[in-house]
Amino acid sequence: MNQQMSLGEVMTSVNLARGLPNAHYIDPAVFAEEKNSVLFANWAGIGFAKDVPEPGDARPIEFLGMPLLMVRDRDGALNVFQNTCRHRGMILVSAPTKIGGAIRCPYHSWCYALNGALRATPHVGGPGQNRHEDINRDDLGLVRIRSFVWRDVVFVNIDGTAPEFEEVHGDLIRRWQEFDQPLHHDGGASSFTLDVATNWKLAVENYCEGYHLPWVHPGLNSYSRLEDHYNIAELGRYSGQGTLVYRQLEAENGDRLPDFAGLGAQWDEGAEYVALYPNVLFGVQRDHAFAIVLEPVESGRTIEHIELYYAAPAEDMPQLDALRKINAHRWKEVFEEDIFVVEGMQKGRQGVLFDGGRFSPAMDGPTHNFHHWVAGQVARGRAP
Repeated sequence: MNQQMSLGEVMTSVNLARGLPNAHYIDPAVFAEEKNSVLFANWAGIGFAKDVPEPGDARPIEFLGMPLLMVRDRDGALNVFQNTCRHRGMILVSAPTKIGGAIRCPYHSWCYALNGALRATPHVGGPGQNRHEDINRDDLGLVRIRSFVWRDVVFVNIDGTAPEFEEVHGDLIRRWQEFDQPLHHDGGASSFTLDVATNWKLAVENYCEGYHLPWVHPGLNSYSRLEDHYNIAELGRYSGQGTLVYRQLEAENGDRLPDFAGLGAQWDEGAEYVALYPNVLFGVQRDHAFAIVLEPVESGRTIEHIELYYAAPAEDMPQLDALRKINAHRWKEVFEEDIFVVEGMQKGRQGVLFDGGRFSPAMDGPTHNFHHWVAGQVARGRAP
């Protein structure tokens, strides 16, 4: 099947469109193509700011083979650099650590400040000579990667070509502006990962639609029914679903998790779950939120990094520890229920006669929106 023609079939109205061709899920060559045209060319999520909370905290991350380093500098700013020494390309930091002084290369001890500036070049001019007239330290700082933190997720634009984050994702920022307030992570059960044998896009597709609720999530569907959900699917850079019947957890003594401050009435029983393209999944409720960073490992493997957040610090309300653990456990169960679906769709893409499938115009708007966007990014990358 001609790939260029197939993308044209994807980039049409939902009632006529077909889904992305099988190659976009199983072909390593297309996976590599999407790495550049979809993930590196846009604002992709790589991690969480909470993991480098204090000055000097550093955390290495490998994103699609790219060695990156998140580090908090002395002014409290979070920086992302290529985790590569400018001298001979040695990896600088190999494990999460606290840097008391400088980032020191373990090979020849070139040293960098936490803001990336090159500060020391031992013996570069010969034994005991730490400077050389042809080595300009000002030109050899660490390679900075464009980054932005929103809702604790660290986003990067690897190739440096995307418009500013606030411009790209201003629609969702404005939609959720009431939730623009501190997020508190309590550690422990509120942080977990799932290693799933599926392409990263199938995790996005499944998350952003509620069509599957009655069959895949019977427990959730027992009180938040399919008919209680609405689609969020205007052509753009995000899509998902909302519910009109969010139910807060309540302890036997009547305790509830505290709400985020100043929310409008729509959030009394409303909640929204949105995929922010390309690879971050968000959920907002009146009393907690979550973020999922999808780490594409290979065409048929994705690691889901899941973090839950609350409106108040856990240490301020230790009496709610049990409630937070129950909340995390329930979400983990929901996310685990999706594994057989996304892994099953991945296996189904080995069916050589599958033509991308068709969308329900009434139910699949959010998924079609994502396919349309991905196809557009790939087409742009293929353009001469």
